[in-house]
Amino acid sequence: MIDASTSPVRIEFHDGVALVLIDNPPVNATSRAVRAGLLEAVHSARTNVAVKALVIACEGRTFVAGGDIREFGKPPLEPLLPDVCDAIETSAKPVVAALHGTALGGGFEIALACHARVMNNDARIGLPEVKLGLIPGAGGTQRLPRLAGMRAALDIIASGRQVKAAEAVSLGIADCVAEGDLRGEAIAVARSLVGAPLRRIGELATPDFDAKAIEAARGVIEKKARGQISPVKAGEIAMLAATLPLRQGLARERAMFVELMGGGQSRALRHAFFAEREASRVPGLENAAPRAFESIGVVGAGTMGAGVAIALADAGLRVTVVETGAAALEAGRARVRSAYERQTKSGRIDESQSAERQARMAFAEGLEALSSCDLVIEAVFEDMAVKQALFRRLGLIAKSSAVLATNTSYLDVNAIAAASGRARDVIGLHFFAPANIMRLLEIARGADSSADAVATGLALAKRLGKIPVVCGVCDGFIGNRILAAFRAQAEFALEDGALPHEVDAAMEAFGFPMGPFAVSDLSGLDIAWARRKRLEPSRDPQTRYASRVADRLCAMGRLGQKTGAGWYRYESGERIVDPVVTKLIEDVSAEFAIKRAPIDAETIQRNIRAAIVNEGAKILAERVASRALDIDMAMIHGFGYPPWRGGPMFEADEIGLPLVLKDVEAVALSCGRGWEPAPLLVDLARSNQTFGATV
Repeated sequence: MIDASTSPVRIEFHDGVALVLIDNPPVNATSRAVRAGLLEAVHSARTNVAVKALVIACEGRTFVAGGDIREFGKPPLEPLLPDVCDAIETSAKPVVAALHGTALGGGFEIALACHARVMNNDARIGLPEVKLGLIPGAGGTQRLPRLAGMRAALDIIASGRQVKAAEAVSLGIADCVAEGDLRGEAIAVARSLVGAPLRRIGELATPDFDAKAIEAARGVIEKKARGQISPVKAGEIAMLAATLPLRQGLARERAMFVELMGGGQSRALRHAFFAEREASRVPGLENAAPRAFESIGVVGAGTMGAGVAIALADAGLRVTVVETGAAALEAGRARVRSAYERQTKSGRIDESQSAERQARMAFAEGLEALSSCDLVIEAVFEDMAVKQALFRRLGLIAKSSAVLATNTSYLDVNAIAAASGRARDVIGLHFFAPANIMRLLEIARGADSSADAVATGLALAKRLGKIPVVCGVCDGFIGNRILAAFRAQAEFALEDGALPHEVDAAMEAFGFPMGPFAVSDLSGLDIAWARRKRLEPSRDPQTRYASRVADRLCAMGRLGQKTGAGWYRYESGERIVDPVVTKLIEDVSAEFAIKRAPIDAETIQRNIRAAIVNEGAKILAERVASRALDIDMAMIHGFGYPPWRGGPMFEADEIGLPLVLKDVEAVALSCGRGWEPAPLLVDLARSNQTFGATV
């Protein structure tokens, strides 16, 4: 008998229907207590003659939204979820799932074991296990293909995406969408099933499918996975639903689930999962209260400024965008309008949502329009003199309680803050382009930034749904500083024997979505060129200079895709290896007496990884970042480091990658273990004589 005082599961009786309610805040995760309570509820209903049917529903804001993260990576505790699902499916009495919020992972698997599913209009279902390096482990891979067909099941299982109610009904996953009271309609559906043959998904045959089309779809899954194992294995196990009885398929599914759970990729993805949640819990800011903000000013309506404004409006904030002249202002307005038109056309939002979000934006000439804003974000040209002049004026115009933020990618936040005359109110908010899509937000804490100003940046990141990384001030902060070291090793490889497409192919094989030279062409070579020219007076002439080829490309006007040529040539949107670049690289090698030799992909990957990790270690040693997880989050969410590797610092710990630092004691750094000595085996200082470092 369920003890209602201690169990997160209770039963209410409604004229022959047992309403089984799960109440395990905040997301009704399938903890051991939930599993035990649910199993006991099903068993007790079996012997209760007054109960003719059951409805499983949840209290709070969501249906079961996944597993209990406190149990991740630990030995399984009985009852196991597959046993609970089996008891539900084999019940002689109808069981109906009433879904609201999100029914994800084990929650969706519980629903699939039921004999019918009723969804709220705003409910979503999904199997996101692949995002943790796993596959569904309680029947998801075997029941969903039988219910929705192999093509739809592969898409949902291998992508981990969420499916809205209307699509779920169209795919046959949900039986109906509730018009009004979800529980009332689910109870009505349960009553209608009493006495009728029950539809047990596990007993269904998988609908026929085009084998060639499915194989092609699996090929796409593997390509998109970029080295991640779980999507590929998920597709492989899902295919068994077409050939094996349910019991055999479930056994194979569970064995693969357990195998992946113990694997390195799942450990890495679980690290990334927890690190995302830990990123906003910054040591030393636990008691800092953010300042209130509802009205945000954005200075600059270029590509970055427009993206920032869209991100703010999408989050329900009022936005005032200012520019220096009418032409620039109208161009910014057009950028915003065009972005929303694309979103509407793609189906991401509807016309009413587009209109509502644009209505939150005001456009004005002159900084005076920002005098009442709670937070002002600058997104103007990356030039110190320009930014300092702007902050001198903002310091006088903005209200005394306002936070002033610079979106600089590289420049000294302290120098910008000093110009404002109110440095305690100034922080860096470095958005990554496109600002309304990229999840990373670097929050630079200046020497005089107040705790509540930094806390305001963290609160804004949460409001925008972004991953915040708080860092100190240095050239490039965390992400771009590491990117500079990454690019240097890539460009050394060119002089020593590789070509841009070979380096790009090597890093894409490593798991990056794009190689460094393709990315450079996309963002524009002039951005890094401007930084190099700014830093030239302080460059050590004894250190090998990495960007001789890049400088010459820029001088030739080859600035990337926007000029039709950079590291590659672009014709009709197609990237083409350019003999002009090949000759330029070979000429530079000859000019500096560098003997070229082929460089294999593994060597390219190894040396770039060493550069990333060593620079990360220096950043930690200098306290620019306070935790290794901040570097992992910056690289994953800002630069495409493969999440299934967990981030460069996590991976270095996992594989025992040795580090050596030029100016501090060698250390291996871990978000979990702290600082530990490591062998002095890697020395990037040698890269001024030879290509990169060796591990």
